[in-house]
Amino acid sequence: MKNEAIYAVLIAFFLNIVISPFAIPLLHRLKFGQNVRDDGPGTHLKKAGTPTMGGIIILFSIVVTSFFFLKGNEAAQTVLFVTVGFGVIGFFDDYIKVVKKRSLGLTAMQKIIAQLIVTCVFAYLLASYVNIDTRIIIPFLGRMTWDLGILYWPFLIFTVLAIVNAVNLTDGIDGLAASVTVLVTTFFTAVALHFQSEAVPAAAATAGSLLGFLLFNSYPAKVFMGDTGSLALGGFVASIAFILQMPLFVVIVGSIYVIENISVILQVAYFKKTKRRLLRMAPIHHHFELGGWPETKVVSVFSIITAIMCLVGLVAL
Repeated sequence: MKNEAIYAVLIAFFLNIVISPFAIPLLHRLKFGQNVRDDGPGTHLKKAGTPTMGGIIILFSIVVTSFFFLKGNEAAQTVLFVTVGFGVIGFFDDYIKVVKKRSLGLTAMQKIIAQLIVTCVFAYLLASYVNIDTRIIIPFLGRMTWDLGILYWPFLIFTVLAIVNAVNLTDGIDGLAASVTVLVTTFFTAVALHFQSEAVPAAAATAGSLLGFLLFNSYPAKVFMGDTGSLALGGFVASIAFILQMPLFVVIVGSIYVIENISVILQVAYFKKTKRRLLRMAPIHHHFELGGWPETKVVSVFSIITAIMCLVGLVAL
């Protein structure tokens, strides 16, 4: 299984770095360029026109790599389904925004219905295909588990949607979502190896793909992942966490996701109550940007925090 992880990382990494030099100019020729908000940081205006929907590259390398290891592997098949499922939702959202020139993409109702469908299918696969029970591991209690019983299913639906959309919010500056998520993915890959989980190849393929993508997505980015990538990564994090019975650990290792999500909730609630902004701009990475931090510093600090919290996650396990 360790060899499978190594092969998956290497195959996905090299697929990404081979495909990207051809895919990025193609996205540019198709005019799949980034639209930049006028009310955002001024430094982002120069990003207008940078190819987006690069999540297609991430998904392609994950899917192709995973196919080498999918036969008879229900856990990896399920993780791949959720990752691709949310990626497809993100693709349609990107397509409407970028190609159809509709700034909002899918409506909120369309997004939530589509995400609920993928999540409910995931719940069905967990119960009847992968045969995961309703227990979850509680952090810091020596792998003590808590059987949620019937409450497991509403908990799963709420948690999956929260994780997916929190990861999506993290994608706002060059390399941020990919840098944070490759660390989270590495954590879950290591745990999956330790547990001898069948999900190892899918997790390792995602880590390898992100490492390759970062060569083109780190500052200054030559391509953005778009919602195609960020929703797919959210689907991966959520699915691997439940496959390993570790959804509570996402609060620890994915603390940046949690902070980004909370920053938006607080900003909206505070503004509705006071008509003033709590932060310069939400999500919180833009707050630090407007405070004078360069993008590279934001990515470095958030990645360091994630790395530390992944170590805490190992202690909690």
